[in-house]
Formats: sequence, structure tokens, C-alpha cells
Amino acid sequence: MPPFDAVALTQALIRCPSVTPSDAGALDILEKTLADLGFTCHRLPFMAEGTAEVSNLYARRGAVGPNFCFAGHTDVVPVGDRASWSVDPFAGEVVGDEIYGRGATDMKGAVAAFVAAVWSYLEERPDGPPGSLSLLITGDEEGPAVNGTRRVLEWMAENGETIDACVVGEPTNPNFLGEMAKIGRRGSMTGTITVDGVQGHVAYPHLSDNPVPAMIRLLGAIADASLDDGTDAFQPSNLEITTIDVGNTADNVIPARAIAQFNVRFNDRHTSDSLIAWLRDRLDSTDVDYRLDVRVSGEAFLTPPGALSEIVADSVAEVTGHRPELSTSGGTSDARFIKDYCPVVEFGLVGQTMHKVDERTRVDDLQALAAIYRGILDRYFAAR
Repeated sequence: MPPFDAVALTQALIRCPSVTPSDAGALDILEKTLADLGFTCHRLPFMAEGTAEVSNLYARRGAVGPNFCFAGHTDVVPVGDRASWSVDPFAGEVVGDEIYGRGATDMKGAVAAFVAAVWSYLEERPDGPPGSLSLLITGDEEGPAVNGTRRVLEWMAENGETIDACVVGEPTNPNFLGEMAKIGRRGSMTGTITVDGVQGHVAYPHLSDNPVPAMIRLLGAIADASLDDGTDAFQPSNLEITTIDVGNTADNVIPARAIAQFNVRFNDRHTSDSLIAWLRDRLDSTDVDYRLDVRVSGEAFLTPPGALSEIVADSVAEVTGHRPELSTSGGTSDARFIKDYCPVVEFGLVGQTMHKVDERTRVDDLQALAAIYRGILDRYFAAR
């Protein structure tokens, strides 16, 4: 088995400009590497109406349970203002003790650490674990998330592939490695309210129907209401208005339509269905004619502290000296799909520079993360 370098793999992955939905060769690199480690690899392209085709990878070594899975993504967000970067965002350059590049933190570094941990484990156990190892890597986490992890999981179920535990490598640590692991996430839903009016001259309002005052009443009915005070495991739910648009560039014209959008991040006191009912009740109380369209990104979920979170926490503490807080804070991740199939915990790098100019991760954090993932494998299969 050839020696493995997590830093070199991180650099190689960064050098693939895999901005969603483009793969740009990142999964080719992983497929070859994992095939060399004895994994059976499945390239799984999916496409839905109105979306671009997305490439995904599911790789497994072993044919019996339990099947432990590492899950993550190789797609990245755009670089933004390229001139503001101090280095080429797709060069994977090491500057001092840090690797720079889009995806270094979110989350090509963690994907490389997955493979480093697997290589290290198999180097000592060439026959493999008493079970199976797998990796589920998508190219659609930073995008619509409709052709990625969710579709791979459906394909797995259709083909008799099961996973028994999963660690997702999202950047979970706010300030230092070992600070935080995620055992759940709030749900997310986006609503769009449309109010139609009648366009006209501002000097003759009786000949028009201005939708703006009506929209203000609607937004007031939902923006000032408290959803809850939080739970033992989750912070309070919040509703945030994100845009209000009338498409009007003239100051003497009453617009014909007003459109507003909002996002709700909700804890496990709610479901998307109960929130939609709450929204309609509040909006209907204004006696305004409106349309409401809702897109649900994921429901709130919690993996209660237990065997998997203990394995993760023990492995983190052994390497870093810090026992991570088990948190449900932050945004959504593909764990929202995986939780329907098996227990899932998220742990990855420090997220301070994710999605920013000069995204980067410390080399020693990357190496420590690989050691943590190796410790997770040791502890998980030691009990089997």
C-alpha cells in the first residue's frame, strides 16, 4: 500500500476548481485513490428538471455490516473577488503553516483527512475491519442539494446498501480544533410572499392599487412574532426577512407587484408543516390577498448523545486535549438527509475562513483531524 499524504491530497483537491455543480476532476482523484485502497467505487451522476447534472461518489470496502461511513462534499462556493485573494484560490498553496484555497476548510481538507484515516487504519489491518468502510462524497452540497447526498442515499436503499453510523466532515469548530461537534441542526425553510396590485401614477392613487402597504401589513404579522424560547438542545427559532422587491425604478409610479422573501431556522418544537400552518394563520389575519410559496431545505433533527457521539468526543479529546461541546448550532448540512438512515455526528475543521476570501486551514489541524478520524474508526470497530 503506497504512503499517503493528507496535505498533498488536500492540495490536489483544491487545484480542481469544483464550484457547484462542476466537479473539475476532484472525484476522479478520490475514485482512483480509494480504488487503490481496495474500495469498490460507484460514480453516480444525477440530474433533476431545471438543474445541472451533478457527479457523486459512493465507495465501499467490505461486504458485511456494520458499515461505517464518512460523508462530505468536494463542491465549493465561488471565490468572490479573485483580486482580493492573497494567493491563487485554486493553487492549494502552503503559506507558513496554512494551506490556502477555496475548499481548504469547507471541506476538501476534511475529505482528505477521511482518506488519510482510512489509509492509516488499513495499513495496520490490511484485511479490513470487522465490517465495512465507506465514503459518500457529493458535488451538490453547496448548491441546491437535490442531486447529491439525498439521491445517493436513495440509490443506496434501492441497491441494498446500508450504513450503520456516519461522521460528516463539515467545519464544526468556531475557534479551535476540538471545540465543537454537531449532533443536530435546526430546520430551514424559505418563504416567498407575493402581493399583486395595479400599477399607476402616484398622483392618481384612486386609479391604482398599491401592493406595498399590504405587504408591510403581511410582514408585520410574521416578523414581530416570537416562535419559541428554544429547547434544551436547540437555540430559539428565528424568522428573518431577507428581501423585499417591487421592481420599481421610478419614484412617480405605484408598482404592480410586491415580492418579499424570508427564511425560518426552526428547532424541534416545530415541523415545516406546523410552521406553514402558523404562517398562513398570521398572514390570513391581515385580510390581505397574497400568495405564499414555501421551499423546505430540511427539518430540525437531533441525534441524541449516545455511542457514536461518545466515540467522536473520546477521539477528539485524545488528539486535541479538548472534549467537544455537542451542539446543534449553525446552518444546515447534508446530515439532514443522512439522519433518516443512521446515527450521524458532524466534526471537521475550524470554520472561521469558510466561504471567505483567503479560505485556509492549518496544516497541523489537518493532520490532527486525520488522527481523530483514525481514532473514530479504531473505537467504532473495537466494539464489534
